[in-house]
Amino acid sequence: MTMPSSTVSAHRLALPHHARRMAARCTALLASVTLAACAVGPDYHPAKIELPTRFKEGATWQRSEANPQGALASQWWLVFNDPQLTQLLQQSLQANQSIVAAEAAYRVAQAEVDADTASLFPVLSADLSGTRSNSGGTGATATSTGGTTAPHNLVNASLTASWEPDLWGSVRRQIESGKATAQAADATLAGERLSIAASVAGDYFALREYDTDIDLLQKQQVIDARLLDVARANFQQGTGSNDELLVAEDTLESVIAELQTSKIAREQEEHAIAVLLGVAPANFTIAAQADYAYNNPEVPLVLPSVLLQRRPDVVTAERTAAAANARIGVAEAAFFPTLGLSAQGGFEHNTLAHLFSLPSRVWTVGPDLAATLFDGGARTAAVHQAEATYDEDAANYKQAVLTAFQNVEDSLSSVNHLNDEVQAFQHVYQRNQQLFASEQAQLKAGTASEANLLTQQLTLLTAEQSLRDAQGQVAQSKILLIKNLGGGWSAAPKPVTGQSPPPGNQ
Repeated sequence: MTMPSSTVSAHRLALPHHARRMAARCTALLASVTLAACAVGPDYHPAKIELPTRFKEGATWQRSEANPQGALASQWWLVFNDPQLTQLLQQSLQANQSIVAAEAAYRVAQAEVDADTASLFPVLSADLSGTRSNSGGTGATATSTGGTTAPHNLVNASLTASWEPDLWGSVRRQIESGKATAQAADATLAGERLSIAASVAGDYFALREYDTDIDLLQKQQVIDARLLDVARANFQQGTGSNDELLVAEDTLESVIAELQTSKIAREQEEHAIAVLLGVAPANFTIAAQADYAYNNPEVPLVLPSVLLQRRPDVVTAERTAAAANARIGVAEAAFFPTLGLSAQGGFEHNTLAHLFSLPSRVWTVGPDLAATLFDGGARTAAVHQAEATYDEDAANYKQAVLTAFQNVEDSLSSVNHLNDEVQAFQHVYQRNQQLFASEQAQLKAGTASEANLLTQQLTLLTAEQSLRDAQGQVAQSKILLIKNLGGGWSAAPKPVTGQSPPPGNQ
């Protein structure tokens, strides 16, 4: 490493020929030593982790066809084909304060890398100063011989350069650590964006689920109120018992209470979405949509090994371990001496007019070698601390990988079983539709009562509510699966003819 040409030229103006020659030799020697130096400390290698070849709970998903829209890695929500959901997510990614904070933290990490990189280069500074002094009070002062001396002036202009060569790689290891930390901050930002988007989508589907519940409960309330009227009339006519009347009253009150619970939950979901969008809840409303239709797309599955590059929390943990590894080298470099090169040149005179004349020139140049001889074990402790920190971060990385696999398996299990649940409730709903149609026909034929028809209608509404709730749960579980897979996805490449597909995509 050598000083920039502008720096060297500035010093040639201030230094005599023999000083310039000595400085040039020192600079060339230090540059050759620095270039030949090796950075102390261990080179980083990611912790070895035994990866599964497939997801245990994803067998049926691994055989499904990839969704072409799944290639939209940064806009995974488009596969749900809901313009309002898309608008909400885009707004949240622009205005959510957690994302803003994570973005600022990433810029801080980048600035720290720039600051560490600046340490590799010389520091050049200039100074111009002037003083007027008198050691004996105001006016002329008496000398030791009985004479007087007048106040005198001193003008100084200097140029200083200093440089500490990175002989042992301490700065380079610090830069390596800073870059890894910045990459971890970048992954944290991506994770925050993914988390906020998934939260908005999950809350949105939960809100739509409550829209359906409220609508169906209100319909049940109307029917239960009519059944109560029938029970009261039967009791008054002596054809019904008081117990039947009490049961009808309890049923109506229970539906009213359940309706209030659903309304509370719906309003709270709306408030949560508002905050995620960076809006005060009082200024935010989502119109109810009782007939909301869920679009549950097929989500192509990634190989387990890909999960390590796509999960932001896993990437953050791995980059944190890399940063800790580099800091071991920084700590070990403290055992070696530091070498600094400094040079200063300038002019000094008692009048500004003659400041830059040759007799006014002053200069200094010389190396500075410093080493710590005894520190009571502080440096050794710092190395041990750095090594222990790396071991901790490496263990956290392995745990993050295992947790990621668990999250995906849990989500796959949930989605698979919820899909079966939807099919079961679909069959129940279809049978109750047939039963309700049968009751309607019997009522027209005079072989069934109004109470029987209303009771069957309540059963149909309950079956519909179970079906719609299950559909909403599938949508929310797929959001969680997308989050656990690391956000967007892309279809796995098709195998070349004659080759077997990768395990896990069979």
